[in-house]
Amino acid sequence: MAFTFPDDLVFQDSHEYVRVDGDVALVGLSAYAIDELGDLVFLELPEVDSEIEKGENFGSLESVKAVGELYSPVTGVVIECNDAYVDAPENLAADPHGENGWLIKVRMSNPEELEALMSAGAYRELLGL
Repeated sequence: MAFTFPDDLVFQDSHEYVRVDGDVALVGLSAYAIDELGDLVFLELPEVDSEIEKGENFGSLESVKAVGELYSPVTGVVIECNDAYVDAPENLAADPHGENGWLIKVRMSNPEELEALMSAGAYRELLGL
């Protein structure tokens, strides 16, 4: 499968991405990771107003063949969860990098953490694509 990774996204090596909107990070999971997991059956996300730390587990995504943990690429407060995917996780595969492909929105407390993340090109290289 050919994957495209939009240039406005930055990635961490555990496959979560960030799209920045001011001081808010829209956090999602890469199309590559979703493809590797297969048919998605369950998504667990944190509560709104939860504080999360960079590198901390904030949820999980289960498929028929594996469970994937979700790790935050930034520190901050969860201000919104994309509950549409909690109710129907299988829909996440349709457009994970799209405008509505995010899982959580985090008001960042330390935007400098973004500098440690990879560009789309670097992420593609990491994957060997």
